[in-house]
Amino acid sequence: MDSLTQAVLGGAVGYAVLGNKVGPKAAIYGAVLGTLPDLDVFLPYSGDVEAFTYHRGFSHSLLVQLLISPLIAWLITKCHQATAIYKKHWFVLVFLCLSTHGVLDSFTVYGTQLLWPITEYPFAVSNLFIIDPMYTLPLLFAFIVIFLPRVKPASALKINNFALAISTLYICWSLMAKLYIDDKVTTALNDRQIKTHHYLSTPAPFSTLLWRVLVMSDGQYYEGYVSVFDSVSEVSLEAYQSSDSLLTNIKDEWDVQRLQWFTKGFYSVKQAEQYIVLSDLRMGVECSYVFNFIVGEQTSMGIVKSHTEKVSARPDFSMLGGVWQRIWDPSVSLSPLKENGVCVNSKNLFSKKV
Repeated sequence: MDSLTQAVLGGAVGYAVLGNKVGPKAAIYGAVLGTLPDLDVFLPYSGDVEAFTYHRGFSHSLLVQLLISPLIAWLITKCHQATAIYKKHWFVLVFLCLSTHGVLDSFTVYGTQLLWPITEYPFAVSNLFIIDPMYTLPLLFAFIVIFLPRVKPASALKINNFALAISTLYICWSLMAKLYIDDKVTTALNDRQIKTHHYLSTPAPFSTLLWRVLVMSDGQYYEGYVSVFDSVSEVSLEAYQSSDSLLTNIKDEWDVQRLQWFTKGFYSVKQAEQYIVLSDLRMGVECSYVFNFIVGEQTSMGIVKSHTEKVSARPDFSMLGGVWQRIWDPSVSLSPLKENGVCVNSKNLFSKKV
């Protein structure tokens, strides 16, 4: 999730644990601890694939957080010796603020290695969009209230706990909505006799009323949008081609295998100019995927491995205006703009390379 959400969640958790004993100080430490795991983005990784696939790794591990929490709690009590009598509470605060960060991240589609180093598996429930105001706003409101001088501590604690309950109920709602969408899409796929190798549903931007679905099939994939108000017949899917055979000569390269593993099979392979591009289909939309990697290059000797490099398509913000309309109207199309079957913005993808 975004940094603001993680900060206010950490603040709310911290205040719930120690707010009645140490006051707003608990919310401040909670907010800091709530963003601490994401500092791994500043580590000097050796390449783009490493930075992409090692993020949300050890710093998000519940096991690592459990081990480091006593040390952080000890440091806090050294800085605030008057609160040392609450050292057990500080430990609980530290661990909960760190662990809820990773757990919340696992509700998005990216993937979070919650059990590193036992396993590097990136857990991803994909029931929340990376930015969701409906989840964040109650926590933000409570965080602000905590620091208002005219609000009594007892009232601030009640408001804080209520905000935590509301945000938790919203997560429960998103899980139920996801199950409802998955059942509807499964029926639609069976009715249309579409063979499925991998299936994924994830919320559309800023909403859990509209969901983006991905279906991996033989040599192609389907992208579509489904509202909780759609009937099965109104499930819209667009088919796109993936040239996986372009990876044949470089399939044993670490970068390629690592990306295939991390994306859990939700990737496309296409050739743009002389470059072979592997795109993570889980984040972004067709023609505007967030994570695209040059993994090979077409030469006179055939396709060879090139220096792996992340490239970004220009975001297509035009579809955001249609998200709200698509929730209520299944006739609204969110398909990307194309000319002769080619994405309008694809020519900008490699502008720095050619």
